[in-house]
Amino acid sequence: MIGIKNVIAVVCGGGPAPGINSVISGVVNEATRQGWDVLGMYDGFSRLARGEKNYVRLEPKNISRIHLTGGCILKMSRFNPTKKESDLRTVVETLTELGVTHLVTIGGDDTAYSSAAVSDYARKMGRTINVVHVPKTIDNDLPLPEGIPTFGFETARAFGTQEVENLMEDARTTNNRWYFTIAMGRTAGHLALGMGRSAGAALTIIPEEFPEDKIPLQQVVDIITGAIVKRYLTGKNYGVAVIAEGVIEKIAPEDFKKLGTVVTDEHGHIRYSELDFGEILKQAVLAEVKKLGIKVSIIDKEIGYELRCTAPIAYDIDYARQLGYSAVQFLMSGDSGALISIQDNKAVPMRFEDIKDPATGKTMVRKVNINSVHYQIARGLMMRLEKGDLDDPGLANAYRMEPAEFKERYSYLFPEEQEVTAEA
Repeated sequence: MIGIKNVIAVVCGGGPAPGINSVISGVVNEATRQGWDVLGMYDGFSRLARGEKNYVRLEPKNISRIHLTGGCILKMSRFNPTKKESDLRTVVETLTELGVTHLVTIGGDDTAYSSAAVSDYARKMGRTINVVHVPKTIDNDLPLPEGIPTFGFETARAFGTQEVENLMEDARTTNNRWYFTIAMGRTAGHLALGMGRSAGAALTIIPEEFPEDKIPLQQVVDIITGAIVKRYLTGKNYGVAVIAEGVIEKIAPEDFKKLGTVVTDEHGHIRYSELDFGEILKQAVLAEVKKLGIKVSIIDKEIGYELRCTAPIAYDIDYARQLGYSAVQFLMSGDSGALISIQDNKAVPMRFEDIKDPATGKTMVRKVNINSVHYQIARGLMMRLEKGDLDDPGLANAYRMEPAEFKERYSYLFPEEQEVTAEA
């Protein structure tokens, strides 16, 4: 009796990240070596949900150099097949008609969720499609063990660092110029911190440093202004501040509404994607430094999209190919329903149910550990107001304040200091 042919479908979801083609390369080479076929599905789940059999048969001979390239040879889509049962059914039916027995998804948490949903729905229909997910995001915020990056992050950090270094040199060369760089990372500050630390930026601000749910916009403005003033006093009226875009969701909504330029959805919630956060910070900080008589120009710049399709560095090439190889090995074992990680140089599957947030049902988010050595080193290299500065009469003078007034005005930036003072 001839056995059923094993066929892997590869689906790429979400936004691009350096190393996707390397994962595909790893999958194709190992699957072909084992006698399995690989179909590359174009445009994520979107075409499958329409019943379109739009794919390419992937073989070693036609993917031999893709591991060196950026972007994604299969294109990508953020289409979510779990929103409608009819879409899930069509995806399963289309894959079944193509003879697909296994599914490798490459993407973030939404794609991981879709992957699990497709497998579960196939089972309800009396069919079997075993799945494995390869986690991808330059944000580095998927719940892998600490110290293990998501593929693509190290490449994005390397190229982002180069951009920040170039901006630092431009600021130094032109003098009296600051750049406010808004770095990608909606929920966590890994990329901003990695870029800022590696480039030696004057200041990096990430959402994790604020334990409160919401903070006033003025708090961020005061932190940035403090960095500008301290550098100004050292004769450096220039610099680069890297700010994680996730900080925007820490700001109290009423502060944005006061600006009168916000766009809200049908429920009255602010559309953060419509806010020009860099411009808002720029104007607020300029108003502060003007009071102090410091003349400086500020340019706001977003960094993120230009990092997503760059060619992977050697680290991500090797790392991503390992993940692709390990994904096939996982499916060959007859297993299903996990994302693949590399820990201690071994493939370790992490079950979908084990990485879900019980409160939201979504994949947990890995935040920056502000108690880690990485963060403490980065913080120590920054030029920003520190607790000891509250007692510096020279700094108070730069702010055109009496020492007591200065300390009272800015002590809120150091809540631990306030608690100690209150206990005393």
